[in-house]
Amino acid sequence: MTAGFIKHESQFRPGETMDNLIRAVAERGLAVFLRLDHAAAAVQAGLDLRPTQLLVFGRAEGGTPLMQANQTIGVDLPLRALVWCDPADRTWVGYDDPLWLAERHGLTDSNPRRAAEALSRLVEACVLQASGADAEKPRGAL
Repeated sequence: MTAGFIKHESQFRPGETMDNLIRAVAERGLAVFLRLDHAAAAVQAGLDLRPTQLLVFGRAEGGTPLMQANQTIGVDLPLRALVWCDPADRTWVGYDDPLWLAERHGLTDSNPRRAAEALSRLVEACVLQASGADAEKPRGAL
């Protein structure tokens, strides 16, 4: 496991998981900046890659307080989540924990720490909903 990287297995196929994630992010008032299909890019390059998609998302109210404390965290913002299919055909959703990002950039004071904690809870809720682990908002089926 990579330090600070959190992953959850999804009950859904990769494309559906990503669609669910986009919906979960939008429901919480976050903007989607980019949906990048790494597998499609690989095909264009004549290469093969299992389904792998990246979502870049966020909002200024969440990230700006962290950048005000230390602008270097801007290299890790906006937030990103990866959806991929492993060799056993299981779908996963993973992301760098905003708390780990804050620690990585030395944001240990109470205000940036609280902002990172709030972002961490927000991203986790989105990922759990997208993967089908949030029983209150199930999406689709395999």
